[in-house]
Amino acid sequence: MAGKPPPPPEETHLRDRRSNDMVHPLETTVTVSHLPPGAAIPVQYYNGGVKHYRNWFAWLIPLFVVANIVMFIITMYVNNCPKNSFSCIARFLGRFSFQPFKENPLLGPSSLTLQKVGALDVNRVVHRHQGWRLISCMWLHGGVFHLVANMLGILFIGIRLEQEFGFVLVGLLFVISGFGGSLLSALFIQSNISVGASGALFGLLGGMLSELITNWSIYESKVGALFTLVIIIGVNLALGILPHVDNFAHIGGFLTGFLLGFVFFIRPQFGWVNQRYAPLEYSPTRAKRKFKKYQCILWVLSLIILIVGLSVGLVALLRGVDANDHCSWCHYLSCVPTSKWSCHTEAAYCETTQLGNQLNVTCSSNGKSNTYYMQDPSSSQIQQLCTQLCR
Repeated sequence: MAGKPPPPPEETHLRDRRSNDMVHPLETTVTVSHLPPGAAIPVQYYNGGVKHYRNWFAWLIPLFVVANIVMFIITMYVNNCPKNSFSCIARFLGRFSFQPFKENPLLGPSSLTLQKVGALDVNRVVHRHQGWRLISCMWLHGGVFHLVANMLGILFIGIRLEQEFGFVLVGLLFVISGFGGSLLSALFIQSNISVGASGALFGLLGGMLSELITNWSIYESKVGALFTLVIIIGVNLALGILPHVDNFAHIGGFLTGFLLGFVFFIRPQFGWVNQRYAPLEYSPTRAKRKFKKYQCILWVLSLIILIVGLSVGLVALLRGVDANDHCSWCHYLSCVPTSKWSCHTEAAYCETTQLGNQLNVTCSSNGKSNTYYMQDPSSSQIQQLCTQLCR
């Protein structure tokens, strides 16, 4: 039987699907019949048809942002400043008004309210078995400024990652990084409460960095992208040395996300994908590796370090270990004292005595004392007076 004549050469049509300096596969039609035996075929495919390089619709990160906003509204409702405090900011908001600037400069609730709704409190985690606070604190924020800054960063970085890698991997990275940030914060900062999604945000940044490193070969302008990302991370970590900023949560979240990025965001090499999706007429002489050796090594090492690190840290925390006892200089990672500010951020404690409608408050740290005339003050009102007296 006579063979069919070879088809005429087909015209190749390319449509660029690159984004964010990443080299994605192109959509093309390929002529196979005229390639010499054993030649590497430049097989291309639809981006949306290959699971390793598909574009996802980002919905989980926006949902996380909405959840944080809802939790802030609930927190302000519980706070009820007009009822529990003497002075409030924006009283026209009713029970959603803010604590005075001297108590909370971020436009938010009192520390007692944050503690009540789930802030990270090491004493309660260790002695009252409230380990859930390591997760709940990442959905709370100290004020409007705190909330807006974190949500803008999460939207900007998280949506890009979710579009590239899907909601499952990015959602897990977000939550685990937030947990890692809370864990390191709890090991080093044990005298104050802590709230915020900063650990998760820095985890997203860490995941972006490790994704760039482990998928180095598929990026264009990779050196420029690496330099830009390192500068962004460095500047944000440097800002963490300012007072009243929990930089340990930033560092813990970043390290957790960085390690998880090597595990979650590894991509197969183009040569392997080309062979997998090649036409049936094409038979390669040698199978391509799915991953490079360095990718596999980074994957294994990162997974081991992550599991060991989180496990050891959690056991140490639950045993009441104060990491500052084992690292005398580590506190400088979170705050560097200067002539402009102090790193003394211990919670305000006061001694109070009540005689009739006369309340005497004495700050334990600076010895200042004052007398107030009020009948049956609430604990929130006393805490507000104590905070103002100790600062």
